[in-house]
Amino acid sequence: MRDRQASQDARLAREFEAFVAGAAGRLLHAATLLTAEAPDANPRARRLLTVALAHTYAGWDRLRGDDPYDRARQHLALRFANSAWHQFGGPLSRARPHPGTTLAALTPQERLILVLRLYEGVAEEQTAALLGLPTERVRLLCGRATAALLHPPGKAARTVLGAKVAPS
Repeated sequence: MRDRQASQDARLAREFEAFVAGAAGRLLHAATLLTAEAPDANPRARRLLTVALAHTYAGWDRLRGDDPYDRARQHLALRFANSAWHQFGGPLSRARPHPGTTLAALTPQERLILVLRLYEGVAEEQTAALLGLPTERVRLLCGRATAALLHPPGKAARTVLGAKVAPS
């Protein structure tokens, strides 16, 4: 009986190791985008990934056909949302981290929605359900975040009636 259990535990460990080998890079990149840290200096993103992978491993034998990447991404997103809430002491929509990357100009909630929607390709409805927000709110925040990245205030010339005007 113990041999069978040990064999099953070894098989689950090998499966999880293979999953981590294939998915950890993309998940780390997503975590780095969420924390708005530089790719070569991302301790918060690495901690976030470690906790998400540990949580995924804890439930590995109960996945039963569920996508492990999806599960790890959910843990990553929820852990980020919870840590941002506690770190900034309030709603995610008002919190802003110290500047580090272009994404640092966005609120944590905007970054989370942008990463889930555009980088990870999660549908609006799934993103809304994961975060407990109405679909319209997710659409609005994603649009606002995209516009803020494409047209940063004060950096791009504004167009007035077809003529470019220097930013004020």
